[in-house]
Amino acid sequence: MRHLLQRHPFPMRTHFAHSLVLTYALAPELLTPLLPPGLTLDTYTDRTGREHGFVAVALVDARRLRPAGLPARLGGDHLLTGYRIFTRFATPGGRTMRGLKILRSDTAGRPMVLGGNLFSRYNYRLARIGSRVVADTLEFKVASADGRADLHVRADLADRPAPLPPDSPFADARDARRFAGPLPYTFEHEPQTGTVIVVKATRTRWDPVPVAVEVPRLTFFEHGPFAGSKPVLANAFHVAAVDYGWESGRRRRESGAEL
Repeated sequence: MRHLLQRHPFPMRTHFAHSLVLTYALAPELLTPLLPPGLTLDTYTDRTGREHGFVAVALVDARRLRPAGLPARLGGDHLLTGYRIFTRFATPGGRTMRGLKILRSDTAGRPMVLGGNLFSRYNYRLARIGSRVVADTLEFKVASADGRADLHVRADLADRPAPLPPDSPFADARDARRFAGPLPYTFEHEPQTGTVIVVKATRTRWDPVPVAVEVPRLTFFEHGPFAGSKPVLANAFHVAAVDYGWESGRRRRESGAEL
């Protein structure tokens, strides 16, 4: 019966001191098998006609995270990282929702691991995570318990907006912006009932800016289904000092129909 609790029963609110999201391009045939029933891969075709799928690597400094309705002073501060696939979820009426399918999440706090895994399927794991801003450089360091999600990234906050990474498949910044996480929805499949949990995000003043990044270490793509792959950094976007949240999860059939 645990799955009944994992439907995101509470709307949540927080404040992002910083959100840095790196988007990596990978072959669609690598990502498609990782999607559950109901979801399809959100892809982009470059100027040469080559199609790309994408994985978002998100690093967040979340402040005062709490269930909606509680005062901000009762919220907790958490450093979070996550790996998500860009996906689409079609409804019978012709509407298509764009969102993210969670692969893995890491956090520096045990309460977040316990609560996050009790009330969601975000797959939280405990890690050592540090974040700092020195001069105009935002830096995150992650040491995962299993070594499969170690990460070290530095973002230049001074010279913005930055140009696209040199090997990015996107034609321009406008195209890249469409694949700048987080998206309006996240999707989780509930195998016990064959349904999809849809969680809608709420945000204010959301205006991510392209930034240049250095990534000395990123082990996620070295393991499991990604072993041997060659992910390409497609874009990197940063936002700061914004309120963020998400609503209670709503279930839909795998066909997209409402329940």
